[in-house]
Amino acid sequence: MKPILTAQQLSITVRRLAQQVLEDHIDLENTVIIGLQPRGIYLSDKIVAEIGKEIPMEQVKYGQLDITFYRDDVRNQLHIANATHIPFSIEGKKVVLIDDVLFTGRTIRAALDALLDFGRPQKVELCVLIDRRFSRELPIQPNYVGRSVDALVSQKIKVFWQDKDGKDEVALLDNE
Repeated sequence: MKPILTAQQLSITVRRLAQQVLEDHIDLENTVIIGLQPRGIYLSDKIVAEIGKEIPMEQVKYGQLDITFYRDDVRNQLHIANATHIPFSIEGKKVVLIDDVLFTGRTIRAALDALLDFGRPQKVELCVLIDRRFSRELPIQPNYVGRSVDALVSQKIKVFWQDKDGKDEVALLDNE
């Protein structure tokens, strides 16, 4: 296991991503933030908490989206869906999708399909903690990136969250 981001670096990166989103969407008036289930919500929760330090939380429209049944790579197995919670319309809104690791792009493609069930957004942007930029299978690129990582396809990037894993850290794992 090779560390990519320590707990302190992860905290700084989350604050930077929140600031970058706010720079482009000053008051979030026409912007919604949507975290992707299951693991993207840990990052989106933290980004929304940081944004809440800058503007009143009632101005932040925050939802969570499960894309389990929109994926094209999980058809032959039984899957348990996570909760989708989008208590607002995304029609004509600017949507900032948040996920932890951008790898092949298939999760984001599924998220775009799922979003259309909630309306037609004006614009969709992507915010990721880790961009595995040379592993893409689809033409999807993030607007906001915490860290770009070059890794072999056989390697895995694992984001550990205090709330779920007992520590905050990003590590590169060699598959054995």
